[in-house]
Amino acid sequence: MSEKQTALVQVRTPTYKRPDALRRCLRTLQAQTWQNWVCDVYDDDPQGSAKAVCDELGDRRIFYNRNRPQKFASPNIDQCFSRRNPRKADYFCVAEDDNFILPEFMEENIALCEREGVEIVLRNQLMEYKSGTPEAYLSDFGILDRCLVEGRYEPDLFRLSLIPGIGVSNGGLFWSKSAGSDLEIGYPCNATLQEYMRTFTIIEDIYVAMKPLAVWAQNGEQTTRDLGDRASYLRRELDLKRGIQLLQRETWRLAGENRRRIFLDTDRFRYDRRARARGLVKALIPTRVGDILTWREKLELTARGLLIRTAGSPEDNLEAFIAARTGNRAAGGTASSGDAPETPFS
Repeated sequence: MSEKQTALVQVRTPTYKRPDALRRCLRTLQAQTWQNWVCDVYDDDPQGSAKAVCDELGDRRIFYNRNRPQKFASPNIDQCFSRRNPRKADYFCVAEDDNFILPEFMEENIALCEREGVEIVLRNQLMEYKSGTPEAYLSDFGILDRCLVEGRYEPDLFRLSLIPGIGVSNGGLFWSKSAGSDLEIGYPCNATLQEYMRTFTIIEDIYVAMKPLAVWAQNGEQTTRDLGDRASYLRRELDLKRGIQLLQRETWRLAGENRRRIFLDTDRFRYDRRARARGLVKALIPTRVGDILTWREKLELTARGLLIRTAGSPEDNLEAFIAARTGNRAAGGTASSGDAPETPFS
């Protein structure tokens, strides 16, 4: 290990019955150019199947933890963003068992934090198609390529990425022990909604690094273990989209007049103007989008937004989460701002 590699990185790896994927993930940690790291594996299999993989690798930097009781997907991932720091690490990241990181991930992210004076980096990721099969292959583009640009974002601007997209990705986040943003959600929620909520929690400058140094597996059908997700697909989608809608509307309210005024035209987003306008209309955010969309498009998107609003049910704890993160402790305060009367779009 280089004498300069003094900062300790703690990797947190949630896993569930995917030994081959976990083995690959952990080996990519061993291949890092930054060797001063530890990894805590959080196994959600009641039978503890991941222990054999950790023992097989025989790396003293890898620590095995079995969840007791079983947490299921979303809470198991969420605990990996905790502020707890028993290893006394300087930096943190999350590598889910089916994902992995490229050799320079840690080293380049630490260098960015030090050079830019930021505590959080959002790193671009490649996509892996057909993950877990012999036909698996990587994309030739990063998932942020059409969303954001390289550079430092103030939090109120960055959070507006929730309008046309999702914002952060769990595996792309890299943060220091001094980060002010509370990245652990702390409320039971759908695993997909959790990433939208995590974007909402950003309260400090974040650096977006476009060089892809992590890999995200596109295999959502393999990770639907959330406790209680027994509703139909349509019901789950409506409930998820209603939660996203509330987060989008509160993000818009908090952004301030200056940010709202430049949202459709700022070059800090790579989302095209139509995508931004569609996000605003579907979220039922009363603002003018001009002729970016046709009247028919506006009406169709408004109808879809109203369906989501009337038929979708947000997570039970979502309003409490929003109120806690915005400092609004008054009961009903968030709901009133999120469900204000609608006005026509023009």
